Amino acid sequence: MSQIDINGLSGMYTEYMNTVAGNAKADKLKDIAKSDYSEATDEELMNVCKQFESYFLEQVFKEMKKTIPDGSLSQDRSTSNLVDFFEDNTLQQLAAQSTETNSLGLAKTLYEQMKRNYEL
Repeated sequence: MSQIDINGLSGMYTEYMNTVAGNAKADKLKDIAKSDYSEATDEELMNVCKQFESYFLEQVFKEMKKTIPDGSLSQDRSTSNLVDFFEDNTLQQLAAQSTETNSLGLAKTLYEQMKRNYEL
């Protein structure tokens, strides 16, 4: 009877869930972009713009993270995947918090442009 590598399964599951979560977020953003906002309230419009800015920042943070050399040579695969999971969650929260504090102003610019385009 062969043994099942629990660490390998855990790592594969974590990687799968991160991919699914990322795809779901991207799909939700695509659906939002295709929507008609001609009847939207100011609050709904700003919320959509903040969601876009948050997603944009999250992608920027992830690309920035890739430029940092990995110094953890002794981590096993399951620990590495767990760290990646928490880093992704932290980046999502950081992006959302940055958007709420208007760090870039991208949401505000998008909001003003959409108001002009939809003549609200």
